[in-house]
Amino acid sequence: MNEEQDILSYQQRKPRIHILTLDPVLADDIYDRIQDDSKTRFYEMVLPKQAQMQQRIEEIEAMSAQTILSRLLIMDVRTVTLSKLKQAYNKIIGYNRKDLNNHCFTILIGDGPLNLFGEGKGLDVFIPHLAGHRVDYNPAVFFYDPFIHYEPDEPGALMDEDLKLPTTMPKRLKAYFPEDGVTVDSIRKFFRATEQNETTKKQRLKTLAALYKKRISEQFPQNKEQLRGLLSKNGVQLATEKLNIYPVFFEEWVHELMQRAAEA
Repeated sequence: MNEEQDILSYQQRKPRIHILTLDPVLADDIYDRIQDDSKTRFYEMVLPKQAQMQQRIEEIEAMSAQTILSRLLIMDVRTVTLSKLKQAYNKIIGYNRKDLNNHCFTILIGDGPLNLFGEGKGLDVFIPHLAGHRVDYNPAVFFYDPFIHYEPDEPGALMDEDLKLPTTMPKRLKAYFPEDGVTVDSIRKFFRATEQNETTKKQRLKTLAALYKKRISEQFPQNKEQLRGLLSKNGVQLATEKLNIYPVFFEEWVHELMQRAAEA
């Protein structure tokens, strides 16, 4: 290894995960899922603590140099907040680029392309969306999260003047949760079931996965064969890209990538 590689490679990493998101609700969901799984609960996790959005942006940017000691970076790349984090993410990838997919891995969680539900569109509309993220962040896995995908004409498609993220359910999922007062936070808590027994946890994840598959199958009937892999660990193959759905097999991917980084 030459001197330049010595400077850019950080192989003495810890069993640590950085959770990088402006969304406290998603951050809690990721943290609790990892903490509650017997395979991953012993990993150290670092995540933003600030509640106010601008302070949270600054906090994530301040974390960038610290990420060289982590084996896994979980990055929220949803459209509405990505522009706020672009500078911080560029620094983070720059610090870790030499070690990506070796001593360090990235998992991306994001929404889909803006025209995902356009008339006549198929799953292939994801391909340029995923390819763009691969160029920027070189992820090991991309998880599409339906709970953060808002269509362009929905209030949730943009942050408000106070830089607050939407709390209401995306309209394409509201029909499945018709009760009053249902929020993304309450639904995430219900489905992760951290205070329930293992049987209940597995059943709720199975229910959520079935809901996802039903909704996406209805939207993209022309992609029936491709969708067979949607709920598998390896996800759906779309040309040269792969698409997984959050949080199906999320903890398993966290465990596998942490093990691969430790063994590198």
